Parts: sequence; structure tokens; C-alpha cells
Amino acid sequence: MEKAISTISRTLEILDKYDLRPQKKYGQNFLVDPNIVEKIASLSADKDHISLEIGPGIGSLTEMLAKYSKKVIAFEIDDRLIPVLKDDLAHLDNVEIINQDFLNVDLNTLSFKDEIINVAANLPYYVTTPILFKLFESDLKIAKISVMVQKEVADRFKAKVNDEDYNALSVIVNYLYDVHVLTQVPASVFYPRPRVDSTVITFVPKVERDKEFEKKFFKLVKLSFTQRRKTLYNNLRTEYSSELVEDMLKQLDMKTSIRAQELSLDDFMKIYEVLNA
Repeated sequence: MEKAISTISRTLEILDKYDLRPQKKYGQNFLVDPNIVEKIASLSADKDHISLEIGPGIGSLTEMLAKYSKKVIAFEIDDRLIPVLKDDLAHLDNVEIINQDFLNVDLNTLSFKDEIINVAANLPYYVTTPILFKLFESDLKIAKISVMVQKEVADRFKAKVNDEDYNALSVIVNYLYDVHVLTQVPASVFYPRPRVDSTVITFVPKVERDKEFEKKFFKLVKLSFTQRRKTLYNNLRTEYSSELVEDMLKQLDMKTSIRAQELSLDDFMKIYEVLNA
């Protein structure tokens, strides 16, 4: 039986065979510990649902997800990796590889958009927030989202009011999901080795989705954090009249000097209700 792709020997063999070098611009650091990869796959997927993978790389996690999923549909942006994935995963009949930047995908056109899915991804720092926002704001029927991110990024998802890392994403995640840490992943199990450790976190939906409300509410939250150094009043004035914002602050007994990072999810809900009364 052939070794798992996630072994260091097989990873190096594949890279050598296809004359590949990990690309920094895509944040490519390949997992080379089969035990950790299988743990992530088993906790991220289940046999009743499709797994949507973003950024499969050379297929380390894809291979394991196939074992635990009904089907794996993986989006890979790097053209060089498509023949690698198709060759090395050819023996798996429940894997589909799509050569496309996930951020450019129209999720409403996906053939599986009406099925329940689990999302799995090893996300580089520079695309973590846009990819998560795309998933959060989509109409996909997502059972859970499991992502591997830099440890410091994972910490931000649990940021509290007035924390340095507290931002619009913190508020939106708090509204939509329960966030759990699945496992810690040391830098030593990647090739090439990154400078920081990683964390696998999972987002489990906790509210009944109301897309019309969410579209307006998320827009308000993101607007409030547009410029962190500015007051809430100044950020909101770009979309609302000064009179309306002043009246809202007075009704909620908030100072005109208050900033978005001082406000809780409940505060934002109250602000939304007053501004949209």
C-alpha cells in the first residue's frame, strides 16, 4: 500500500517528481504528519455530507477527507498542482478537483449548493478573512467550517470587547457561530516549516439564518469598524445622516466619542434596531 501523501517522504517525492517548489504567494506549507492530518479529517467531515476543501495543495488533507466524506470537492488556485492532484488522487472515486480561485467562485452556481456541506481548509494569513466572510455570507447549507490558521489568527476569533484584535469579524462570528479549537498544530509538522504554529478551529452555526437581516446587519458592523481610530459616529456618518446617528447615540445612552471596539454584539443589535426603526 502506498504511503499517505502527508508523509514527509511522499511529499518530497511528489514535489521532486513534478519539479515543484512551494509558492510563498499562495502560502503553501504542506502538512507532513499523517496522524494530525487524519485527526483533522475525522473531526471535519462525515460520511453523510460533502466536504468542500479550499486549497488542497498536493492533496494531503484531501486524501484523508475522502476517507471520511461522502464526496470531496476541492478548489485549487495553483495551476501547477492540478495534474498532481488528479494523478495522485486518481484512485479515489469521490474526489473532484476544480482549478479556480475560491474567492472568484459564484457559489450560487455550484451543483451541490442545495446539499449540506462541511468546509475544510488550510488558509494562508492573507486570505483568511475574505474567504471566511464569503462563506459566512453565502447561502450554502454549511454544517460546520473547519479551518487551519496561524495561531494568532485563531486567537482573534475569540477576541472580546476592547481587545486589540476585536474587529468586525469578531462580532459577526459571535453572532453566527460557536467557535471551538479542534487541535493545535506545531510548525514542525509542515514542509517548508513556517515561522509560527497553527490552530485548527471549527465554526458551528448557532442561529437560524435570516439572510435579509444579516446582509444589513453585517454591513452595519463592517461600516462601524471601517477606520478603527475613528469614532462610531464618524464611521456611521458615511452612510447615515448626522442627525440619525446623534439620535441613536442619545437613545442608547452612548457617548459620541465611543468606538466600535468598545461595543458588544448586543450593542450592535440595539444600534441596528434604532437605525432601522
